[in-house]
Amino acid sequence: MKSKPIQETKTLDARLRRDFRKNKSLYLMVLPVLAFYIYFCYKPMYGVLIAFQDFNFRAGMTGSPWVGLENFRRFFADPYFFRNIKNTLVISLASIVFGFPAPILLALLINEVGNRYFKKTVQTITYMPYFISLVVLCSMVKSFVASDGIITRLVNILTGGTIEESMLNYAGLFVPIYVISDIWQQVGWGSIIYLAALSGIDQELYDAADVDGAGHIKKLIHVTLPCLSQTIIVLLILRLGGILSVGYEKIILLTNAYNAESSEILSYYIYKKGIAGGEYGLATAAGLFNSVINCIFVVGANYISRKFSDTSLW
Repeated sequence: MKSKPIQETKTLDARLRRDFRKNKSLYLMVLPVLAFYIYFCYKPMYGVLIAFQDFNFRAGMTGSPWVGLENFRRFFADPYFFRNIKNTLVISLASIVFGFPAPILLALLINEVGNRYFKKTVQTITYMPYFISLVVLCSMVKSFVASDGIITRLVNILTGGTIEESMLNYAGLFVPIYVISDIWQQVGWGSIIYLAALSGIDQELYDAADVDGAGHIKKLIHVTLPCLSQTIIVLLILRLGGILSVGYEKIILLTNAYNAESSEILSYYIYKKGIAGGEYGLATAAGLFNSVINCIFVVGANYISRKFSDTSLW
């Protein structure tokens, strides 16, 4: 009885060696990817220790004094903590509610276009903003919403308003401007994966729906969306995993003293405290808090998805 585990271990080792010899070329192809993740993704995790230190560059991580949870206490006691979390959640949730369905709708519309050249033209136009530099894109946004910008004039005409200054000077308009500009930049690129999924749907399903007399709407509801559901769920879970990871780059380019009440978010706080302020321990503590919350959202969303559907990340 005692020799059975040893025998199973030997069998497993022999099986692994045999599999390695059989697929040696595949394992060699994986090695560069594995090395990349170890060096650039796992090795930097050692820096999490800075969150528990009064870190300075001269002493390094081995010489910096340990302060326990002091950096976390300072982070949670910051007078702008709740405002930063609220702004981050508002921007992130608005981006998910309005930005996540946008590539799906665009992909469905493009898929219905029969003219090949028109389809390619639409795809090219919608993909282009993704490749524009963020600095240039934000400059364009500022120009559009300036006091004499085209968007400001259009809003004044439609609402009968009298906006006489940049719309970015209104704190209440910052989130809509941010979300709309983000959709404009990302919608074309985000639709690629859905177009790929649509191209993989079996045409016989549509033929069967035609035989049953289904129109475009019924085929969309009963054929297209069910076939896209797994892709949508997986991407939604991944999107929820970054719910507190709103990029600070666009925030820096669009924020000003007038809209700071609505624009200052967690990642911008980390940037100000870490890169600009040199408080690396505090910034790392805030970043670790961000990562833990994102991880909780991923695990929770994956659990809910696995419980109510057959799709999950693991």
